[in-house]
Amino acid sequence: MKQLLAATAAFALATSATAQEEPQGAPSPNEIVAQADASDWKAIDAEDLLVMTLAPDRDGNERQVVIQLMPPPFSQGWVENIRTLARAGWYDGVSINRVQDNYVVQWGDPNVDNPEAEGDAKPLPTGLKVMDERDYVVSQRSEALTDIAMRGTRFWRNFYSVFQKKTGIMSPGLKGKGVNIDNYATYFYFARGWPLSMRDGEWSPVHCYGMVGVGRGYSPDTGSGAELYTVIGHAPRHLDRNIALVGRVVEGIEHLSSLPRGEGALGFYEDARKRVPIESIRVASDLPAAEQPRFEYLSTERETFARYAEARVNRRDPFFIEPAGGADICNIPVPVRRIIAE
Repeated sequence: MKQLLAATAAFALATSATAQEEPQGAPSPNEIVAQADASDWKAIDAEDLLVMTLAPDRDGNERQVVIQLMPPPFSQGWVENIRTLARAGWYDGVSINRVQDNYVVQWGDPNVDNPEAEGDAKPLPTGLKVMDERDYVVSQRSEALTDIAMRGTRFWRNFYSVFQKKTGIMSPGLKGKGVNIDNYATYFYFARGWPLSMRDGEWSPVHCYGMVGVGRGYSPDTGSGAELYTVIGHAPRHLDRNIALVGRVVEGIEHLSSLPRGEGALGFYEDARKRVPIESIRVASDLPAAEQPRFEYLSTERETFARYAEARVNRRDPFFIEPAGGADICNIPVPVRRIIAE
């Protein structure tokens, strides 16, 4: 027993010494976020949040997913349809029908666009908007983009200022010099809390992990919003500008990404019993005040976000040996946090 106690004490001392010897370095991205001032955070309106309640898991645990809807000027026809569908209770009783590994989780009426369909499609509410393929993007000349362009310019000024202070390099616009290189677009910005890319004079949201899009058939079908999916794998950026993106999961992605993969084509479930029922999807502002989730995102227009983004591009915290000199746009996720009511 004495030998056991002595060995335990020696291990504790060694562990303590190791912890004390951890090298000091620049703050990590998470540390920068944790130290952000209250004024660096912006509230997400309850009208822009969806609360999706799945059937409990096999152990009886509740499963809830919260989605933030895309702000103007992007995908607003689909976003309006989604609010209409939610308020009509249309999503209640649909299911998760497809889980494709390293790709997407998809939900909606199992009798629509599903090789394992077994019955008639669920009637849609009247008055849903029909969008054109041109609505996947927004022209750079659009007046609705004026504010985004101004916010993007403000971010880059902050980013360049932080970059210069950290590296002493005056022109970070070169590959390997500390800016994120996007092979799918000419430019990228962060504005209103979202990553955006621009190509050929047109802006679009990007397919990062957790983004939510609208399922559709072959062109010219653009989908209504009744069928939705979220990204659970490596960012499928080839889908950008080909499908409407309408939001992102801000909480509960683990309830989707951990589901069993479908065994059928494209990850559809061949066995209907494996589909996860969706009990309800509600616009958060329609819930009783006490039940409305509250979230904030780190403002992408402030220097704190520029410091965070630069730290993601060039990691200098103690674990890292060599800064990468670049980061994919999806490797700079915009921090979102839940606010707990006091």
